[in-house]
Amino acid sequence: MRKTSALLLCTLAAALSAAAPAMAQSKGDWTLGLGVGVVDPKSDAGDLNGAALGLGKLPTEVDSDTKPTVTFEYFVADNIGVEVLAALPFKHEISIKGVGKVGETKQLPPVVSLQYHFVNDTKATPFIGLGVNYTTFFSTDAKGALAGTNLDLDDSWGVAAHVGLDYAINDTSAVRVDLRWADIDTDVKVNGAELGSAEIDPLVYGLAYVLKF
Repeated sequence: MRKTSALLLCTLAAALSAAAPAMAQSKGDWTLGLGVGVVDPKSDAGDLNGAALGLGKLPTEVDSDTKPTVTFEYFVADNIGVEVLAALPFKHEISIKGVGKVGETKQLPPVVSLQYHFVNDTKATPFIGLGVNYTTFFSTDAKGALAGTNLDLDDSWGVAAHVGLDYAINDTSAVRVDLRWADIDTDVKVNGAELGSAEIDPLVYGLAYVLKF
């Protein structure tokens, strides 16, 4: 899914690059974006050490989820903004290859990014951003082979990258397509025993309606 979705996003961004004035981004402006995001963890989250549980090596997988998102961006200078991303909690199933589903968890992944918008003479305004992601895991439950145990995932701090394109509808609104990557590594514990770190590192595909104020 990751490669196909990224290719579709790039194709859509290219198709939206039509001639006409863009939505200007000036110091003191701020925007509100309302949309949806698909969190797509990497297909292989790494191997955990399940020796303490008599399970040996645990090659783990985390599935994807889609939820509504909201962004706020304040422009500290022309074309340069500070953006905050928030969302409803994403829910993920945790699986072990060859064993099946062993847990469920919810997570909130707020991101703060510094972004640059490449304003030009077209409706399409590309942008890039770099920031920090904090992911907190909660409502984590053990299932299947781990049922009856206490499964725990530690919170995570990491770098987050952002690229996207705004297609202006008028002077104060735009449609946005974007792609994020976040460095999310979480320490996994079962009944207090540390099994290692799961590297989730998701791509996040987004579509939103953006309003400028």
